[in-house]
Amino acid sequence: MLAFETIRLFDGEVIGRRLSHFDPLEVWNKGMKGVLSLVMLILLTALTGGALKTLWEIRLLIDHPAEVVLRQVIVNTLMLLALVEVFKTTATYVREGRVKVTFIVDTILVVMLTEVISQWFKGGDWQPLIALLGILLILSIVRITAVRWSPTLRIRTQDTVPADL
Repeated sequence: MLAFETIRLFDGEVIGRRLSHFDPLEVWNKGMKGVLSLVMLILLTALTGGALKTLWEIRLLIDHPAEVVLRQVIVNTLMLLALVEVFKTTATYVREGRVKVTFIVDTILVVMLTEVISQWFKGGDWQPLIALLGILLILSIVRITAVRWSPTLRIRTQDTVPADL
């Protein structure tokens, strides 16, 4: 917090001099932004590396069956989309100082969809696939609920509704 010290000059003019005080909350906020900026840099590096790795795997089409290579490309692409969602969530926290539930649920949905597709491609036992689909259904319901009854949506609609209604 900053405080001001008032000084009255001989002609009655008042000037203020800013005094600085140690504010732990401000130090925390600046530290968090610094750490999250580092996390965002790491995410961008991982995203770039993942995109290059996925591009590099396309060369495997020459030696391996197309189905196997394309499955791997699909799974890698979905993981890259999950990284994009994590980046978006982190950027929103840095910008707004809070995280929206929908961003978190979106990230989890993308990761779960990746797991469902991976499990589907592996074949085999259907029980893990059905469990993942159940979790996916629950997360979809949470996502719809979060959007439908969002506090920011209610505030916006209250601002736009005329007072005489």
